[in-house]
Amino acid sequence: MGEALSLRLVIIGWGALARRLVELINQSQLNVELVAIGLRKGTARPADVPKHVLHIFAPEQLEHLKIDLVVEAAKGEAVREWGGAALRYAKAFAPASTSAFVDEDVMISLLATAKENGSRLLIFPGALAGVDALRAAAHLELEFVRHTIIKPCAGWRGTAAEQILTLDQLATRTEFFRGTARQAAAAFPQNANVAVISALAGLGLDATHVVLVADPEAISNCHRLEAKGVFGALTIEIENRPLRGNPKTSEMTALALLRLIENETGQLII
Repeated sequence: MGEALSLRLVIIGWGALARRLVELINQSQLNVELVAIGLRKGTARPADVPKHVLHIFAPEQLEHLKIDLVVEAAKGEAVREWGGAALRYAKAFAPASTSAFVDEDVMISLLATAKENGSRLLIFPGALAGVDALRAAAHLELEFVRHTIIKPCAGWRGTAAEQILTLDQLATRTEFFRGTARQAAAAFPQNANVAVISALAGLGLDATHVVLVADPEAISNCHRLEAKGVFGALTIEIENRPLRGNPKTSEMTALALLRLIENETGQLII
């Protein structure tokens, strides 16, 4: 078996997800070089960024870095700001903030840029399990797809859920939203952006049903994916440990990014 491929990586953002991804890359000993991190102009260089890693502020600074992959681990605005340049100057762009695709023009623009430049827009499963099966099932007619997201009360703090629920006084598991994936991701971009992933894999943003639940007894972020169609029926549930430093995000999101990078560098793709 040949040697693993090397990969030159840029990460946009330096929050809990980016830090955890770098930690996992180092632990896995993948042949990955973190070339740069992209932050907003005027942001001070974080003290824990390795000294050899460039600190860039403008998307056009990607041009001469000879990058293989740009990972967005910031917010939806970063997808709009950095995505086009990433697809022009790198081989692939993997956004974590898929809530940006609630605006269809964002997806259309990025796909056009990817086609023009021979690059790829990579949508990874994030905190979900079963996306590969749902995507395969969608080659035949799907009758329905429902995505239920259950998180501890702490996972909904700082979101629109606080306008609906008194989270600190919640005694039982409470459903507080039903709607489409587009509506969920627009209203809860940090918590329900993963619904965009299940939607893109299956019936689309306006036909995928989403249910949001706060549970004061939960200790993990739970996703339940249900689908029915010509292929048969699918029910998959995953309970994810919240990411250290960000209860709105799951550890599995960082692990799914690691798997994406592993597949970009290895000969065995699973």
